[in-house]
This record gives sequence, structure tokens and C-alpha cells, in this order.
Amino acid sequence: MAVAALIPLEVYLSTSYHPDREYVEGRLLERNVGELDHSYLQFQIAKILERRGLFAFPELRAQVAASRFRVPDVLAERTMPTTRFIRKPPYIVVEVLSRDDQASEVADKVADYLAFGVANIWVIDPRRRRITVHTTDGARVCAGRVETTDGEISIPLEEIFGQIPVIDEE
Repeated sequence: MAVAALIPLEVYLSTSYHPDREYVEGRLLERNVGELDHSYLQFQIAKILERRGLFAFPELRAQVAASRFRVPDVLAERTMPTTRFIRKPPYIVVEVLSRDDQASEVADKVADYLAFGVANIWVIDPRRRRITVHTTDGARVCAGRVETTDGEISIPLEEIFGQIPVIDEE
């Protein structure tokens, strides 16, 4: 079995990857991106969060632990960050599922965000048109709307999924 070489943190932080990669304990992890429904929802969520007065960032690195960087599809802050990447828990983290995402990989990301202290973690499933909210109390599927734990942000699911294109499964 081949063993991948570990990448030093300094190399990760000084290298551009297209698309960006996550960094976990010296390993580079590829992200599944590039399909229409994923791209559309990523853009849509960022616009919706900005309309609600937040600063929304697609694919901004977040240092969730000393040697762990995640790249959420969208993260949102109440104030404009002033660092190259996020080093404190953002207000909201959004992951849009891709066709090739593995449940265990998504669970690992959610666990990292929870350990980091993110209070609002939304996992969006475009094909099922469903949002699951993850908190320290567990996970729940949203019915009708998605809300932050403090109740300050409330978004009807129709606003998120209403214009999503129907995908031709070629």
C-alpha cells in the first residue's frame, strides 16, 4: 500500500490549489466541487446571507485546529474578517453536498466545525432539497426554514431551493 507524504503546514499555507484543498494533520484532502447544483446553491446561499447583513465567503480557509484547515463551501461572519483565513469560529458554516461526497468525510468536517466552536453548521443536500442543521445537541432536518441557534437568521427553504435548476443526469 502506498503511503502519501505529509505536507508541512507552511507549504500548505504558501501554495495555491485549484480547487483549494483541505489540510488535515499533514494530508491534503480534495474537495468535490464543480457541478451545477453545488455551484448554484453555494452562490445562492452567499447572496441570501449577505442580504441578511452578514459577510459571506465562498471557499475561505478556516483553521479549525492547529494542524487542520477546512474550506467550507460558504461561511458567514457578523463582521468583516481581517486575516488571510479564519482563525475563530465563524457564525455560520455551510457545506453543500456533492454527488461524490462520502458520509464519513462529511461527518469528519462537521466534527471539526463543532470542536472548533461553530454554533451554526448547515449541510445542504441539493438532490433531496434538504438542509440538516448540526449543533452540539445533535442534528435535525429543517422543515420549512433554516434558522441560526440564536434565532437571528431565518431563511425559508423555498428561498434557497426555489430556483435551483433541474439537473439533466447525462
